[in-house]
Amino acid sequence: MYKACIFDLDGTLADTLESLLFSVNETLKEMGLPYITKDQCRRFVGNGAKVLMEKAIESGGGSAKGRIEEGMERYRRIFDANCTYHVIPYEGIKTLLNTLKSRNIKLAVLSNKPDVQAGKVVEELFGKGMFDWIQGQKEGVPRKPDPSAALAIAESLGAAAEETVYIGDSEVDIATGRAAHMLTVGVAWGFRGAAELEKIGAGCIVSSPDEIVQLIEKKEEKGYE
Repeated sequence: MYKACIFDLDGTLADTLESLLFSVNETLKEMGLPYITKDQCRRFVGNGAKVLMEKAIESGGGSAKGRIEEGMERYRRIFDANCTYHVIPYEGIKTLLNTLKSRNIKLAVLSNKPDVQAGKVVEELFGKGMFDWIQGQKEGVPRKPDPSAALAIAESLGAAAEETVYIGDSEVDIATGRAAHMLTVGVAWGFRGAAELEKIGAGCIVSSPDEIVQLIEKKEEKGYE
């Protein structure tokens, strides 16, 4: 039986693109650099704030070298004030979470978003009691796709890797779940979409949150753990 589900945040639980785009462009504005588009932001997200800012700075034809520390200092301040800007949960997510909790499945969030802001967004959208564990990017903890954080979370929740489902929307998430040897599910409603998930060989892709429960039930019926 599956005992835990670990979710990515951006593009999986919630549409956070507007908050990211706004914060990045306000940072670029302060730095006197060109804005990025929503599509660029969608493609740049997934590997943490520093990579996002490096790509944003370089998208205008410049080099991030020598400016990334300035960019990160500004971005941290701006994003902290705007991390919930126009952020909404995807349709069906709250129902999914309640269904999983009713099955006594532990719920966790593992994001490459900075830890403080990840907590703010999750608690703003879902309240303080929905998730058993919320973790963003922290100093000294390798970011995804390194599986160590996902494995540590599962252990803390009393679940072995084979008893844990990892759910995300990007190539980073698919790599994380696979490296952790967890049942890995790609969501088609996120920042990458079904075509890109198929391109990277994601084995399980769902197009709506309710399909996650169906997938878990089918796996358990077949004796997969």
